[in-house]
Amino acid sequence: MITRPFGPTGVPVPVIGQGTWGMGETRARRREEVSALRLGIELGLTHIDTAEMYADGGAERVVAEAARGQREQVFIVSKVLPSNASYAGTVRACEASLRRLGTDYLDLYLLHWWSDRHPVEETMRAMTELAARGLTRLVGVSNLDVPQMRRAQRALGSLPLASNQVLYHLRDREIEKDVLPHCERRRVAVVGYTPLARGGFMRGVVAKIAKRHGRTPRQVALNFLTRRPALFTIPKASDPEHVRENAGALDFTLSRQDLRAIDAAT
Repeated sequence: MITRPFGPTGVPVPVIGQGTWGMGETRARRREEVSALRLGIELGLTHIDTAEMYADGGAERVVAEAARGQREQVFIVSKVLPSNASYAGTVRACEASLRRLGTDYLDLYLLHWWSDRHPVEETMRAMTELAARGLTRLVGVSNLDVPQMRRAQRALGSLPLASNQVLYHLRDREIEKDVLPHCERRRVAVVGYTPLARGGFMRGVVAKIAKRHGRTPRQVALNFLTRRPALFTIPKASDPEHVRENAGALDFTLSRQDLRAIDAAT
């Protein structure tokens, strides 16, 4: 799996990772979910994203089981809910996530989305403390627009804002207008979630390009969505076939003609 420097930090992170939204909700699927994440880790999809909100911590427990015995190989990301994002609440939430994940540190800790309930200055002050204590290596945000990102970075002071995790798929490319250019200028990583939403990539231009390259439409979609150096993506997959597809999504190069055709069609 190809890695890139993650924002201003220079830390090498797999361009394609694994999402966990919807995991940990039922015991019946636990083995399947753990197996899928472990397969992904074996294939180099070691960037794993989760959150305290997902299954009320259940997804973090799935990640803990999947990463057991190989923690140092995995780049683990979790998030604090805005309702918990006071200064003290952020610290407590991080400590609780660490217990569920069975680890002493996170690689990246995010504010899940913006809320006026707790000033972002409080949240970022807590993030600074967590980083100083070694409980998270990097700090970021999720679902923030450009003015909100600027405010978060001001609150962090000299600690760099490593990333912004945002919705990004072929039918929703809104971030390309403002958020992505801003992040590129500031060397902030952009991590797209739900990259395979709405299924439109399964036919039309994307499907034709996939056939020409001997690839699947999913692989072409992921390849396109990570075409710029700031871009990373975290598709969720519980099916082993889909995990393997995701892992092979960067093993080919889309031509300029391919990129223009997808750009025009989406």
